[in-house]
Amino acid sequence: MKTVESIQPLDPRELCARIQANEAFAESVKAALNVRGQAQEALFEIARTARLRGFPDRRAEVRSVIEISNICKQRCNYCNIGCEETQKYVIPSDDLVEIAAFLYRERGRRVLLLQSGENKDRRFVANVIRACARIKDRLPDIQLIGCIGNLSREQYREMREAGVDRYLLKIEASNPALYEAAKPHDTWSERRQCLDDLLELGFMVGSGIIVGLPGQTEDDLVGDLRFLSGLDLDMVSASVFIPGHGTVYEHEPRGDVETTLNFMALLRILNPNALMPTTSSLEKLKADGQYLGLMAGANTLTIHDGTPQAFQHLFPIYDDTRYRPNDDHLRAIAERAGLVVPA
Repeated sequence: MKTVESIQPLDPRELCARIQANEAFAESVKAALNVRGQAQEALFEIARTARLRGFPDRRAEVRSVIEISNICKQRCNYCNIGCEETQKYVIPSDDLVEIAAFLYRERGRRVLLLQSGENKDRRFVANVIRACARIKDRLPDIQLIGCIGNLSREQYREMREAGVDRYLLKIEASNPALYEAAKPHDTWSERRQCLDDLLELGFMVGSGIIVGLPGQTEDDLVGDLRFLSGLDLDMVSASVFIPGHGTVYEHEPRGDVETTLNFMALLRILNPNALMPTTSSLEKLKADGQYLGLMAGANTLTIHDGTPQAFQHLFPIYDDTRYRPNDDHLRAIAERAGLVVPA
Protein backbone atom coordinates (compact mmCIF):
# COMPACT_ATOMS: atom_id res chain seq x y z
CA MET A 1 0.00 0.00 0.00
CA LYS A 2 1.30 3.45 -0.86
CA THR A 3 2.28 5.73 2.00
CA VAL A 4 1.88 9.48 2.33
CA GLU A 5 5.65 9.80 1.89
CA SER A 6 5.58 7.98 -1.42
CA ILE A 7 2.83 10.22 -2.79
CA GLN A 8 4.06 13.56 -1.38
CA PRO A 9 6.55 14.29 -4.20
CA LEU A 10 3.86 13.94 -6.86
CA ASP A 11 2.79 17.02 -8.76
CA PRO A 12 -0.44 18.53 -7.34
CA ARG A 13 -2.14 17.75 -10.66
CA GLU A 14 -1.36 14.09 -10.17
CA LEU A 15 -2.63 14.23 -6.60
CA CYS A 16 -5.88 15.86 -7.72
CA ALA A 17 -6.30 13.35 -10.53
CA ARG A 18 -5.97 10.53 -7.99
CA ILE A 19 -8.47 12.19 -5.66
CA GLN A 20 -11.02 12.73 -8.43
CA ALA A 21 -10.57 9.13 -9.60
CA ASN A 22 -10.87 7.88 -6.00
CA GLU A 23 -7.45 6.26 -6.25
CA ALA A 24 -5.39 6.20 -3.04
CA PHE A 25 -7.89 8.83 -1.94
CA ALA A 26 -6.92 9.19 1.71
CA GLU A 27 -3.19 9.27 1.09
CA SER A 28 -3.55 11.72 -1.78
CA VAL A 29 -5.78 14.06 0.24
CA LYS A 30 -3.31 14.05 3.13
CA ALA A 31 -0.46 14.85 0.77
CA ALA A 32 -2.44 17.67 -0.83
CA LEU A 33 -3.33 19.16 2.56
CA ASN A 34 0.38 19.49 3.31
CA VAL A 35 1.61 21.15 0.11
CA ARG A 36 3.15 24.57 0.51
CA GLY A 37 4.99 27.10 -1.64
CA GLN A 38 4.87 26.55 -5.40
CA ALA A 39 3.01 23.25 -5.01
CA GLN A 40 0.28 25.04 -3.06
CA GLU A 41 0.03 27.72 -5.73
CA ALA A 42 -0.40 24.96 -8.32
CA LEU A 43 -3.15 23.39 -6.19
CA PHE A 44 -4.95 26.74 -6.03
CA GLU A 45 -4.67 27.12 -9.80
CA ILE A 46 -6.34 23.72 -10.27
CA ALA A 47 -9.10 24.84 -7.91
CA ARG A 48 -9.66 28.07 -9.84
CA THR A 49 -9.88 26.10 -13.09
CA ALA A 50 -12.54 23.91 -11.48
CA ARG A 51 -14.40 27.02 -10.34
CA LEU A 52 -14.32 28.41 -13.87
CA ARG A 53 -16.01 25.23 -15.14
CA GLY A 54 -18.81 25.68 -12.65
CA PHE A 55 -19.01 29.47 -12.90
CA PRO A 56 -17.76 30.49 -16.35
CA ASP A 57 -18.95 34.09 -15.90
CA ARG A 58 -16.48 34.49 -12.97
CA ARG A 59 -19.25 36.06 -10.95
CA ALA A 60 -18.84 36.23 -7.18
CA GLU A 61 -21.94 36.12 -5.03
CA VAL A 62 -22.24 38.98 -2.54
CA ARG A 63 -24.55 38.54 0.40
CA SER A 64 -25.35 40.63 3.45
CA VAL A 65 -25.72 38.97 6.83
CA ILE A 66 -28.30 39.99 9.41
CA GLU A 67 -27.53 38.48 12.81
CA ILE A 68 -31.09 38.15 14.04
CA SER A 69 -30.35 37.05 17.59
CA ASN A 70 -27.51 35.90 19.83
CA ILE A 71 -29.67 33.51 21.85
CA CYS A 72 -28.17 30.04 21.43
CA LYS A 73 -29.21 26.75 23.00
CA GLN A 74 -25.99 24.90 22.19
CA ARG A 75 -23.03 26.33 24.16
CA CYS A 76 -20.45 24.71 21.90
CA ASN A 77 -16.94 24.32 23.28
CA TYR A 78 -15.43 26.58 20.61
CA CYS A 79 -17.97 29.43 20.42
CA ASN A 80 -18.93 32.09 22.94
CA ILE A 81 -22.25 33.13 21.45
CA GLY A 82 -24.95 32.62 24.05
CA CYS A 83 -22.66 32.71 27.07
CA GLU A 84 -24.61 33.59 30.20
CA GLU A 85 -23.00 36.98 30.86
CA THR A 86 -23.74 38.34 27.37
CA GLN A 87 -26.76 40.61 27.02
CA LYS A 88 -29.32 38.85 24.82
CA TYR A 89 -31.11 40.42 21.89
CA VAL A 90 -33.63 39.55 19.17
CA ILE A 91 -34.26 41.86 16.22
CA PRO A 92 -38.05 42.37 16.04
CA SER A 93 -39.79 41.09 12.92
CA ASP A 94 -40.81 44.57 11.74
CA ASP A 95 -37.21 45.77 12.02
CA LEU A 96 -35.96 42.69 10.19
CA VAL A 97 -38.24 43.44 7.25
CA GLU A 98 -37.10 47.07 7.15
CA ILE A 99 -33.41 46.11 7.31
CA ALA A 100 -33.91 43.72 4.41
CA ALA A 101 -35.66 46.44 2.40
CA PHE A 102 -32.84 48.90 3.13
CA LEU A 103 -30.14 46.43 2.05
CA TYR A 104 -32.11 45.66 -1.12
CA ARG A 105 -32.79 49.28 -2.01
CA GLU A 106 -29.67 51.12 -0.82
CA ARG A 107 -26.98 48.44 -1.09
CA GLY A 108 -28.32 46.54 -4.07
CA ARG A 109 -28.30 43.21 -2.22
CA ARG A 110 -30.17 40.30 -3.74
CA VAL A 111 -28.97 37.64 -1.27
CA LEU A 112 -29.49 37.91 2.48
CA LEU A 113 -28.18 35.54 5.14
CA LEU A 114 -30.42 35.49 8.20
CA GLN A 115 -28.29 34.07 11.00
CA SER A 116 -28.73 33.56 14.72
CA GLY A 117 -27.54 31.37 17.52
CA GLU A 118 -29.02 27.88 17.34
CA ASN A 119 -32.55 28.26 18.61
CA LYS A 120 -35.58 26.09 17.82
CA ASP A 121 -37.89 27.93 20.23
CA ARG A 122 -41.34 27.82 18.62
CA ARG A 123 -42.12 31.50 19.10
CA PHE A 124 -38.70 32.66 17.84
CA VAL A 125 -38.81 30.45 14.75
CA ALA A 126 -42.42 31.43 13.99
CA ASN A 127 -41.45 35.12 14.11
CA VAL A 128 -38.52 34.53 11.76
CA ILE A 129 -40.78 32.62 9.36
CA ARG A 130 -43.36 35.43 9.37
CA ALA A 131 -40.66 38.02 8.70
CA CYS A 132 -39.29 35.94 5.82
CA ALA A 133 -42.74 35.65 4.25
CA ARG A 134 -43.17 39.42 4.45
CA ILE A 135 -39.73 40.04 2.96
CA LYS A 136 -40.42 37.69 0.04
CA ASP A 137 -43.82 39.24 -0.54
CA ARG A 138 -42.26 42.70 -0.67
CA LEU A 139 -39.06 41.70 -2.49
CA PRO A 140 -39.89 38.58 -4.52
CA ASP A 141 -36.54 38.46 -6.35
CA ILE A 142 -34.43 38.36 -3.18
CA GLN A 143 -32.72 35.12 -2.11
CA LEU A 144 -33.08 34.33 1.59
CA ILE A 145 -30.67 32.03 3.40
CA GLY A 146 -31.66 30.70 6.81
CA CYS A 147 -29.08 29.75 9.41
CA ILE A 148 -30.51 29.16 12.87
CA GLY A 149 -29.44 25.59 13.57
CA ASN A 150 -31.27 22.33 14.10
CA LEU A 151 -35.03 22.67 13.68
CA SER A 152 -37.87 20.20 13.37
CA ARG A 153 -38.82 19.00 9.91
CA GLU A 154 -42.11 20.88 10.27
CA GLN A 155 -40.30 24.13 11.08
CA TYR A 156 -38.07 23.67 8.05
CA ARG A 157 -41.14 22.96 5.91
CA GLU A 158 -42.84 26.16 7.10
CA MET A 159 -39.66 28.11 6.44
CA ARG A 160 -39.47 26.74 2.91
CA GLU A 161 -43.14 27.60 2.29
CA ALA A 162 -42.47 31.15 3.53
CA GLY A 163 -40.01 31.56 0.67
CA VAL A 164 -36.65 30.83 2.28
CA ASP A 165 -34.57 29.58 -0.63
CA ARG A 166 -31.49 28.18 1.08
CA TYR A 167 -30.34 26.92 4.44
CA LEU A 168 -26.88 26.70 5.98
CA LEU A 169 -26.26 23.93 8.50
CA LYS A 170 -22.60 23.21 9.11
CA ILE A 171 -21.78 19.64 10.07
CA GLU A 172 -18.56 21.03 11.63
CA ALA A 173 -17.09 17.50 11.76
CA SER A 174 -18.17 14.37 9.91
CA ASN A 175 -16.72 12.22 12.71
CA PRO A 176 -19.59 11.82 15.23
CA ALA A 177 -17.21 11.55 18.20
CA LEU A 178 -15.36 14.73 17.24
CA TYR A 179 -18.65 16.55 16.60
CA GLU A 180 -20.11 15.59 19.96
CA ALA A 181 -16.89 16.46 21.77
CA ALA A 182 -17.05 19.98 20.33
CA LYS A 183 -20.85 20.26 20.64
CA PRO A 184 -21.69 18.35 23.83
CA HIS A 185 -25.32 19.49 23.88
CA ASP A 186 -26.12 18.07 20.44
CA THR A 187 -25.88 14.72 18.68
CA TRP A 188 -24.35 14.06 15.30
CA SER A 189 -27.31 11.90 14.29
CA GLU A 190 -29.74 14.79 14.85
CA ARG A 191 -27.54 17.11 12.81
CA ARG A 192 -27.36 14.58 10.00
CA GLN A 193 -31.13 14.11 10.05
CA CYS A 194 -31.60 17.87 9.76
CA LEU A 195 -29.42 17.90 6.64
CA ASP A 196 -31.49 15.09 5.16
CA ASP A 197 -34.72 16.97 5.95
CA LEU A 198 -33.44 20.14 4.31
CA LEU A 199 -32.36 18.30 1.17
CA GLU A 200 -35.68 16.45 0.92
CA LEU A 201 -37.69 19.66 1.40
CA GLY A 202 -36.09 21.29 -1.62
CA PHE A 203 -33.80 23.87 -0.05
CA MET A 204 -30.53 24.80 -1.63
CA VAL A 205 -28.41 23.39 1.17
CA GLY A 206 -25.00 24.41 2.47
CA SER A 207 -22.74 22.72 4.97
CA GLY A 208 -19.13 22.90 6.05
CA ILE A 209 -16.49 22.00 8.58
CA ILE A 210 -13.97 23.57 10.93
CA VAL A 211 -10.33 22.83 10.19
CA GLY A 212 -8.20 22.49 13.31
CA LEU A 213 -10.74 21.44 15.93
CA PRO A 214 -9.01 19.99 19.01
CA GLY A 215 -8.56 16.26 18.51
CA GLN A 216 -9.03 16.45 14.74
CA THR A 217 -6.74 14.24 12.64
CA GLU A 218 -5.87 14.18 8.95
CA ASP A 219 -8.08 11.09 8.69
CA ASP A 220 -10.95 13.23 9.98
CA LEU A 221 -10.31 15.79 7.24
CA VAL A 222 -10.27 13.02 4.64
CA GLY A 223 -13.66 11.92 5.98
CA ASP A 224 -14.93 15.50 5.94
CA LEU A 225 -13.98 15.89 2.29
CA ARG A 226 -15.75 12.65 1.39
CA PHE A 227 -18.82 13.56 3.42
CA LEU A 228 -19.32 17.07 2.06
CA SER A 229 -18.60 16.04 -1.52
CA GLY A 230 -21.00 13.11 -1.30
CA LEU A 231 -24.08 15.21 -0.47
CA ASP A 232 -24.41 17.15 -3.75
CA LEU A 233 -24.58 20.42 -1.82
CA ASP A 234 -25.26 23.84 -3.33
CA MET A 235 -22.93 25.53 -0.85
CA VAL A 236 -19.80 24.16 0.84
CA SER A 237 -17.39 25.75 3.28
CA ALA A 238 -14.38 25.34 5.51
CA SER A 239 -13.39 27.74 8.27
CA VAL A 240 -10.26 27.74 10.37
CA PHE A 241 -10.62 27.01 14.08
CA ILE A 242 -10.31 30.04 16.37
CA PRO A 243 -10.73 29.29 20.09
CA GLY A 244 -13.49 31.48 21.48
CA HIS A 245 -12.73 33.70 24.47
CA GLY A 246 -14.20 32.20 27.63
CA THR A 247 -14.97 28.83 26.03
CA VAL A 248 -13.86 25.31 26.93
CA TYR A 249 -11.44 25.44 23.99
CA GLU A 250 -10.10 28.93 24.82
CA HIS A 251 -6.53 27.77 25.35
CA GLU A 252 -6.39 25.27 22.50
CA PRO A 253 -4.08 26.10 19.56
CA ARG A 254 -5.57 27.85 16.56
CA GLY A 255 -6.16 25.98 13.35
CA ASP A 256 -3.69 26.22 10.48
CA VAL A 257 -4.66 28.67 7.75
CA GLU A 258 -2.60 26.94 5.03
CA THR A 259 -4.23 23.56 5.70
CA THR A 260 -7.63 25.27 5.64
CA LEU A 261 -6.90 26.91 2.29
CA ASN A 262 -5.74 23.57 0.87
CA PHE A 263 -8.92 21.90 2.12
CA MET A 264 -10.94 24.66 0.45
CA ALA A 265 -9.10 24.03 -2.81
CA LEU A 266 -9.90 20.31 -2.63
CA LEU A 267 -13.53 21.11 -1.82
CA ARG A 268 -13.70 23.29 -4.93
CA ILE A 269 -12.08 20.66 -7.13
CA LEU A 270 -14.63 18.04 -6.02
CA ASN A 271 -17.55 20.53 -6.01
CA PRO A 272 -17.08 22.77 -9.05
CA ASN A 273 -20.71 23.94 -9.11
CA ALA A 274 -21.08 24.81 -5.42
CA LEU A 275 -20.87 28.27 -3.92
CA MET A 276 -18.06 28.57 -1.39
CA PRO A 277 -17.36 31.52 0.94
CA THR A 278 -14.04 32.99 1.88
CA THR A 279 -14.53 33.39 5.62
CA SER A 280 -13.58 36.23 7.94
CA SER A 281 -11.71 33.74 10.16
CA LEU A 282 -9.04 33.51 7.43
CA GLU A 283 -8.47 37.27 7.62
CA LYS A 284 -8.48 37.16 11.41
CA LEU A 285 -5.48 34.82 11.43
CA LYS A 286 -3.58 35.85 8.28
CA ALA A 287 -3.18 39.13 6.44
CA ASP A 288 -4.92 38.86 3.06
CA GLY A 289 -6.49 35.59 4.21
CA GLN A 290 -9.80 36.22 2.50
CA TYR A 291 -8.07 37.07 -0.76
CA LEU A 292 -6.18 33.79 -0.52
CA GLY A 293 -9.51 32.06 0.05
CA LEU A 294 -10.68 33.38 -3.31
CA MET A 295 -7.45 32.26 -4.92
CA ALA A 296 -8.09 28.80 -3.44
CA GLY A 297 -11.45 28.58 -5.20
CA ALA A 298 -13.99 30.46 -3.08
CA ASN A 299 -16.56 32.67 -4.80
CA THR A 300 -18.88 34.00 -2.10
CA LEU A 301 -18.43 37.24 -0.16
CA THR A 302 -20.37 37.87 3.05
CA ILE A 303 -20.66 41.52 4.04
CA HIS A 304 -21.49 42.37 7.64
CA ASP A 305 -23.74 45.34 7.04
CA GLY A 306 -27.13 44.03 8.11
CA THR A 307 -26.82 43.78 11.89
CA PRO A 308 -27.61 47.06 13.67
CA GLN A 309 -24.44 48.54 15.14
CA ALA A 310 -25.88 48.45 18.65
CA PHE A 311 -26.01 44.64 18.49
CA GLN A 312 -22.78 43.84 16.65
CA HIS A 313 -20.63 43.50 19.79
CA LEU A 314 -23.17 41.03 21.18
CA PHE A 315 -22.54 38.54 18.33
CA PRO A 316 -18.79 37.94 18.71
CA ILE A 317 -18.39 34.25 17.66
CA TYR A 318 -14.86 34.09 19.08
CA ASP A 319 -13.99 37.42 20.74
CA ASP A 320 -14.74 41.12 20.79
CA THR A 321 -12.21 41.81 18.02
CA ARG A 322 -14.06 39.74 15.46
CA TYR A 323 -13.08 40.79 11.96
CA ARG A 324 -16.03 42.23 10.02
CA PRO A 325 -15.06 42.84 6.38
CA ASN A 326 -16.76 45.76 4.67
CA ASP A 327 -18.04 46.19 1.14
CA ASP A 328 -14.99 48.05 -0.21
CA HIS A 329 -12.50 45.48 1.10
CA LEU A 330 -14.39 42.51 -0.31
CA ARG A 331 -14.94 44.13 -3.69
CA ALA A 332 -11.24 44.99 -3.88
CA ILE A 333 -10.05 41.46 -3.15
CA ALA A 334 -12.58 40.01 -5.58
CA GLU A 335 -11.23 42.26 -8.33
CA ARG A 336 -7.67 41.23 -7.46
CA ALA A 337 -8.72 37.59 -7.71
CA GLY A 338 -10.24 38.11 -11.17
CA LEU A 339 -13.84 37.73 -10.07
CA VAL A 340 -16.78 39.86 -11.15
CA VAL A 341 -18.85 41.49 -8.41
CA PRO A 342 -22.42 42.74 -9.07
CA ALA A 343 -22.68 46.52 -9.11
